[in-house]
Amino acid sequence: MPIIKSAIKRAKQTTKRRERNVGIKRDIKEAVKAFLAKPTAASLSKVQSEYDTAVKKNLMKKNTVARRKANLAKIAKAAGVKLDGAKKAAPAKKAAPATAKKAPAKKPATAAKKPAAKKPAVKK
Repeated sequence: MPIIKSAIKRAKQTTKRRERNVGIKRDIKEAVKAFLAKPTAASLSKVQSEYDTAVKKNLMKKNTVARRKANLAKIAKAAGVKLDGAKKAAPAKKAAPATAKKAPAKKPATAAKKPAAKKPAVKK
């Protein structure tokens, strides 16, 4: 058992991180098993979400997760599962009421800029 304060704290942090990492890995395995047992769009989405969490927590590398997600998508496609590639569009925001703040008026352009003159091509 460590005696130094910083070592004690480090041991506590390591234990906490290990519990989190084991939990995330367990969730991934359960989600993958559920997807392989019955491939659906919802179960595929769940697996992909779990993988994204693992990347976010630096538990797995980005390319590893990308490869695994691609393999799962291939399995889903072979099983005839419709992939939700495009997300549903968010509902349009309501227009601002007429009494809202007005945009500042633009200043009129008094002098138009002349286009820059082209330089003659240099012969070699």
